[in-house]
Amino acid sequence: MTYCVGLWLEQGLVMLADTRTNAGVDNISTFSKVYTATVPGERVLCLLSAGNLAITQAVWNRLGEGLTLEGEHHTLLTVPSMFRAAQLVGAAIRQVYQIDGPTLKDQGVGFDVSIMLGGQIAGGPVRLYLVYAAGNFIEATPDTPFLQIGEHKYGKPILDRALTHQTSLEGGVKLTLVSMDSTLRSNLTVGLPLDLVVYDTDSFQIRLQQRITEEDPYFRSLREAWSVALRDAYRQMPEPAWLQPAIPPVQGTSTAELGSGLNLGPIDILPD
Repeated sequence: MTYCVGLWLEQGLVMLADTRTNAGVDNISTFSKVYTATVPGERVLCLLSAGNLAITQAVWNRLGEGLTLEGEHHTLLTVPSMFRAAQLVGAAIRQVYQIDGPTLKDQGVGFDVSIMLGGQIAGGPVRLYLVYAAGNFIEATPDTPFLQIGEHKYGKPILDRALTHQTSLEGGVKLTLVSMDSTLRSNLTVGLPLDLVVYDTDSFQIRLQQRITEEDPYFRSLREAWSVALRDAYRQMPEPAWLQPAIPPVQGTSTAELGSGLNLGPIDILPD
């Protein structure tokens, strides 16, 4: 499995992916799941992938060779808009399915792929899409300014609580790393290193593309700071008012007597 997350913010995009690929507990490899297509000054597109590695690589190669879309041959470097780019990714997925889907089905293997596409093409706004295995897609909105693929459940709560469309890029980087750390701690199928991409609106060049390893000093300090903050927040929370403290037993009184709830009064001892 994998975990990828993308943030669509007023200032731009933050996109983060892990690199673990596994085919069993003893067959773990590292593969980048980030693909970029750029024309300096004109367009920046970034794709994150989850699912079967052979399928995602086949989709990327199809996109590199180009496909016919509404009668015209296009690649990610020539499509006129981000919407068309999302359509192109969907078309590439469907073509791979037509070729490989039946054989995979015969082998009992599902057609598992999802791709996140974010970027900007001159003349249009920054946009962020999630393309499904059927080739259809959804788009991030101001109400839901982030998208996830893969093992998303562990990293979603922090984004739901803290992220807005107005969050700064710096704040977005922190939130995606905390979201990823939560996933790393709870799921062994997601693993370091991480690939981070940051894009500023209307810059038409990638601001940052970085590989983050276990030794990265900022990521290590962030992980520890978040753990400390959670522990401190837990300790500062009030105790539940409806949970009364246990009443210690009276000295010399048995637990059975306390638990009976009966007042039997004095008991006469009869002689033999």
